[in-house]
Amino acid sequence: MTSEDARPILALTMGDAAGIGPEIIVRALDRPEAYATARPLVIGDLGVFQATIAGMGVQLTLHAIENVADGIFRLGTIDLLNLNNIRLEELKPGRVSPMAGEAAFECVIKAIDMAMIGTVDAIVTAPLHKEALHQAGYEYPGHTEILADRTATRDYRMMLASGPLRVVLVTIHVALREALAMIDQQRVTDTIRMADDALRSFGIAKPRVAVAGLNPHAGEGGLFGREETDILMPAIAASRAAGVDATGPFPADTVFLRARNGQFDAVVTMYHDQGAIPVKLSGFDEGINVTLGLPIIRTSVDHGTAFGKAWQWRANAGSMVDAIETAAKMARAKAGRQVAVST
Repeated sequence: MTSEDARPILALTMGDAAGIGPEIIVRALDRPEAYATARPLVIGDLGVFQATIAGMGVQLTLHAIENVADGIFRLGTIDLLNLNNIRLEELKPGRVSPMAGEAAFECVIKAIDMAMIGTVDAIVTAPLHKEALHQAGYEYPGHTEILADRTATRDYRMMLASGPLRVVLVTIHVALREALAMIDQQRVTDTIRMADDALRSFGIAKPRVAVAGLNPHAGEGGLFGREETDILMPAIAASRAAGVDATGPFPADTVFLRARNGQFDAVVTMYHDQGAIPVKLSGFDEGINVTLGLPIIRTSVDHGTAFGKAWQWRANAGSMVDAIETAAKMARAKAGRQVAVST
């Protein structure tokens, strides 16, 4: 097997065609590092990507294929599985539309199904728009729930990362009141385990997992709440007994700085914004999202469709570049193969 053959195949979904998804995919695939250790395959609409390449003025060739085996997977050519699901004359950049929501959903479903049967090794998703998704008739909060539903996964978590800062969320897309009711010892213990497993898949041999407190000052010994004493400390103890280097609970106003400075490899956080805010402050254009607990590998950009920048050819592709790199790294680790760098 040649080094090129050993590169994992990554399915890149178009996202909402009225947003910046197609542009950031093209920008990411116009860089040699995208092909150095992976074979990217775009799943989307041919007309949208033809218009994107023309608007950006980049020197890239689109290669529409029906089978993965027909891919070229070489810098200068974008291999695309054409779902032909956008009527370009009806697409309005920066506007919510059920057509774009439907197309984005179809791309994600196609990528998931290909990953489930092993046709691709991982998927990387460009942003979809939740309102467009809902207008198309799909009542999902976002990608994570689509992935869980399609793969019949009941226990899953979200990891957000930007540079050295990684966070894993105990609860995800639920109201804060509901999130508080969901936090129990088993759920926290499972999240710590998933964080440890994910870090090992990144090549970290001995991961250090910090747990953020729920209450101010991590409860201050019970003065500001009992969750730290009654839930988090027993979960940490159970994790340590299982061989995980978990510590805490630490006050949430300092633990992220400590993690960014290298004291921890990841922070387990209790609810969505507790983890998302520090990651986006750390590097908004480079943050990525990894779904843990799935039978397949999925990474994503950690930003939205940016309708205000759509089709203006000034979007930053840093997050997409990092998402591709991370997916390739995880796929290589899962397959247990080493890939020589090629161009």
